[in-house]
Order: sequence, then structure tokens, then C-alpha cells
Amino acid sequence: MSSAGVSSVDSSTNAIRRLLDKAQEVKPNGGIDPALTAQDFEGGVEEIGKQNGVSNRDYAAIETACRNIFYALLASTSIEETSFGEVWNLLDLISILSDLEICEPSLLFWLVEELLDTQTIGGCRIVFDYLDSRRERITAKHFNKKSLIILRACNELLRRLSRAEDTVFCGRVFIFLFQSFPLGDRSSVNLRGEYHVENVTVYENLPPKAELKLEDDMEVDQKDEKAEPEHDGARNEAALAQANSALENPENAPKAVKFDADDEKAQEQPEDMDMLYPIFWSLQENFSTPTRLFDAANLETFQKGLSSTLVKFKGVQQDLQARGTSKLHDDGKRGVKRKRNGQEDELSSSFNPKYLTSRDLFGLEISDLAFRRHVLVQALILIDFLLSLTTKAKRKLEHTSNKSVLYTYTLSEDNAKWATSIRSEIATYLQQGPEGKFYYRMVDTVLSRDKNWVHWKAEGCPPIQRDPVSAADFSEAEKGTQKACANKRLRATPMGSLDLRFLSDSGDGDGIDKLKDSERYTIPTADSFRGPIAEDDFDIDMAKTGEEKQQASDARASKLWRALRVASKSKLNLFDKIDDGNNLQALFQPEEEESKDKTDVDGTEQTSDQPAKDSVLNGTSTEQKMVDENEVEAPPGTPAE
Repeated sequence: MSSAGVSSVDSSTNAIRRLLDKAQEVKPNGGIDPALTAQDFEGGVEEIGKQNGVSNRDYAAIETACRNIFYALLASTSIEETSFGEVWNLLDLISILSDLEICEPSLLFWLVEELLDTQTIGGCRIVFDYLDSRRERITAKHFNKKSLIILRACNELLRRLSRAEDTVFCGRVFIFLFQSFPLGDRSSVNLRGEYHVENVTVYENLPPKAELKLEDDMEVDQKDEKAEPEHDGARNEAALAQANSALENPENAPKAVKFDADDEKAQEQPEDMDMLYPIFWSLQENFSTPTRLFDAANLETFQKGLSSTLVKFKGVQQDLQARGTSKLHDDGKRGVKRKRNGQEDELSSSFNPKYLTSRDLFGLEISDLAFRRHVLVQALILIDFLLSLTTKAKRKLEHTSNKSVLYTYTLSEDNAKWATSIRSEIATYLQQGPEGKFYYRMVDTVLSRDKNWVHWKAEGCPPIQRDPVSAADFSEAEKGTQKACANKRLRATPMGSLDLRFLSDSGDGDGIDKLKDSERYTIPTADSFRGPIAEDDFDIDMAKTGEEKQQASDARASKLWRALRVASKSKLNLFDKIDDGNNLQALFQPEEEESKDKTDVDGTEQTSDQPAKDSVLNGTSTEQKMVDENEVEAPPGTPAE
């Protein structure tokens, strides 16, 4: 791009070259690090701003000057050379100018986009080394004007990369995007809920195994060999129809599952590899386009296919465990730990963006644990999608505004039960094998967060970014925190405390002496409740309202209970004379009358019947005892009667 003799462009070019010469003195090595700052140019950046101003015409002049220098450096140097450091210095300078609003804010990423287009994959890795080291700085200001260019440049680079060979580099690009864009940005939301229908899985159309075994019918074999290849979609449909017919009529398929209505265990036998092959790969069409399952026929076919696949996976898992156990038993102590560690490393590093669908590789792929887990995770995603279409789940999204991701289809109760049961079986299966529980916990966590993401998208992606706290609010919160955490001196009368001054300020003496009065802790007598109970009886008779009568009755019952409790220690024998708390005279009569009632047994006075019982037991009567006493008390010389 030529300046065409424009004075503003020439002056801007000269000023930028002087700044680049100054940067060469600061960074003589020509590397990516360290990043240049405005202080490194000793005020030269501010002079460009004063010289050109901030109008659109001045923006164009600076942009033209930067592009001229940029193209000249690209044409004369290679990215692997040390002299390419001038390009990094130029990009740092443009970043400083954009932050100071001296040039167009998006100029930096315009040049980076063109730089990526001119480099090989190895050169793009070096460019991303620069972007990763400057990410926070170049995205801090004016990001809204840079976001579309960043997204476009990264997407163009991802189209050039191979997900199988450049997996790590693709991850770097995605991480750069995730760290640059805010979490609530709509650039990667897919608001309309579109599916990747272009992802078509092509697999082979295998002839029936019965035809392969007909050795006498050579014409059939030759016809199959010379048959022209059909269209991919028609070939897949033919293979799937053949497999479905074998499922419906298993007696026509050798070595297939033999279904018996009376034998439920026969249904759990794994499918033959040739029969499972088209059924298994046909699941990928449902994974890429889940809305196909809204058709009842497709949903039924998917249920059969997924159940057969899971049964086969369980059978393969058992076979591998049996082989591994016998192999370890034969090997003894030879390298057991090393093999286990190698298997874990293989599982952690295995990644396949798209698996091969050759029939010859199908058995090897099925025996791979990472392959089985990958397919079952796809099934979990689709099953969660189906469960989100139940009546209960759809009721939670009735208030959402984005109707493009809401479907009118409702999953039936029977299909919901099937989805729940098959999801439980898949979860149990994923927890088996090396680090199975950790693997399933990771998958379950991702799927749980994805549900929140879907709900947020259904609500129209409301902003989730909170504004920063203002300086005034922060200062007020800091003061409140300091006040709450400061050491406080107790008040003389803290809030909620009981005022105890009555103990010492009593007018007629010390309040503590009143607390020591014996009346406070001496057990009262039963007779002391006689008067209060009589007053309560009078209040019950004179009560005018039901509430007053109830209060008097409660007070009488309380006093009666206490009186009976005290009297139970000395007058328990009188309780049978009390009729439901009404006849209390026997309880409150003096002790003399009580003792008088206890006398007069058979016309004689005695305090107890124990002496009479003793006399009877000793064989003597009362008259005999009196005669003996007279004989003892008679004086000597008195004749006996």
C-alpha cells in the first residue's frame, strides 16, 4: 500500500519508524518477550497523538503507515528469523496506540489476521505464542470493536487445522477464545438451536451372512462383487433395513440372538458383529440430528439399536476382563504395574474427532475402552435431550422467551421410563474399568452444567456479568467490616440483659437476704392450699364468662395437684376418700381426728392391730394376759383367788 505522496502518511511513517528503532535498542534480541510499554519509547507515542489528533482522517493515515511497514517486513523477513522481532515490536506499538485511542482499535487484529493467512501451520503456532503472551493486554480495552475480528481470524485458522493431527493447537485456539470472550457472550451460543446435519457417517453395506455361506450359488456372489456402489445415504439405509429385519426375524440370521418370549435371558445375549455393525453406526445419525427421534418409528429403532449396543459392550467388557485375568495369572509378576500405567496413559491421551467405519476395524474399535466410552457419552447427551422433553421438564421452561430451542414434541411416559432406565445402565457401565468412577463423575458434572447452559439459552441469554463494585460501596463495606470485627468494650447494661440493681438497692435491706428467706424454698403443707382452693371454687361459681371460668379452673387444678403431691408423702391412705378432687375435707382434717378414726377396732381402743395379731399368734388371749399381770402385781402374802 503506497502513501501516494500524502504528507500525513509520510509523517506518520517516519514517526513510527523512529519508534521502531527505539524499540530495537530496548529489545536487541528480537524475541517475542518482553512486551513493550509506552515508557520504553520515552514519550514518543504521545508526540504522535499530538501531531495527528484523533480524527478519522488521522486514523487512516496511521493505519496506512502501519500497513506499509508491516507488508515491507513480511516481504523481507521470515518468521523463524531473529529480524522478525520488528514485526512483534510493531504489533506492540499498535497495541499501545489503540489503547491511547490514537489509531483504530481493531487495527492490531486486522494485521494479525493477515499474518495468520500468510504463514504455515508452524508459523501460526509462533503467532499464537505472541497472542497468548499478550492476551490480557490486547483484550483489556475496546474489546467490542475487536471481538468480531478475533472470532473471524480464529475460525479461519480452525478450518485450516486438522483435528486429528493438530489437536493440541486446536485446543490452544479454543482456550484463547474462551479466555478472551466473556462467559455471557452470544458468539458461541447457537441461539436458534441448529444441528450439524452435514456430519454424515458413511458405513459399508454388508451382504447377509447367509448369502456368503451359499457356496453352490456362485452367481449371487459374483453379482455382489460386480455391483456398482450405491449412494452413501441409500447404502446406509439398506444396511440398516437389513439389520432391523434381522432383529425382527432373528431366525433368518445365523449366530444372531434367538428371542424367546418365555426366556428373558435370551434377549440379553450380544448381537453378532455383522448384524450389529449397521445398527451401531446408524446411531450416529440420531446423535447429529436429535429431532429425528420425534418420529415414533425412528425412536423405536434407536431404542433397539442402543440396547443392542449396550449389551454388546457389556459382553466385550466381560470377555476382556476374563482375558486380562488369565493373562495376568500366566505372566505372574512380570510387568503388571507397567502395563496398568500404560493403559491409563493411553486412555488419557486418546482422542479421535471422527472414527473410521470400516467393517474390518469394527471389532478392534469395539474392544477399545475409550471408543466405547466415547459412544456412550454421546448416548447420554441424547438421552438428556429426550428427558428434557417430558411434561415435567417442559413445565420449567414455560416462562422462557427463546422459542427456537423449545419443541412442541412431548416425550411419553413409557419412553421417559425407558430413557431413565437406559441412562442408569450406561452410568453403571461407565463407572467400570480404569478410573471409571472418576471418568463418570467428570462426564456427569459436564452434563449437569450443560443443563444450566441450555436453560440460560432458552431464557434469551440474559447478561450474567456483574458490574464492578464502585469505590463508594467498597469503602462503605470496608468500614462496616472493620466495625464488626473491632474489639468492643461491654456496656454497663448490655442490650437484653437483666437489671440486677434491685438486689443491692432495696429500701428495707439487702435483696440477697430476701432470696435467702426460708419461705422461698421450704416445702408448704397440704393444709396451706385449703384457702386458695376455696377461693378458686368461689371464682368458678361467680365467673360470668367462659374464659374467666376456664382460668379459675386451671388455677384450682394447679393448686390441687400441688396439694396432692405434698399430701402423698404422709396421707396417701386418704386418697381413696377423695372423689375426683371434690371431697377434700378428708385431706385437710387435723391429725387428731385422723388418729381417732384409726382407733376402735372391735370395740377396743388400740393404735394398731399388730399387738392383737401377736397375741393370737402366741396362743394367749387378752384376759389371760390381764390375769398374769395381776398375779405379778399382787403383794406378798395375798391369797390367790
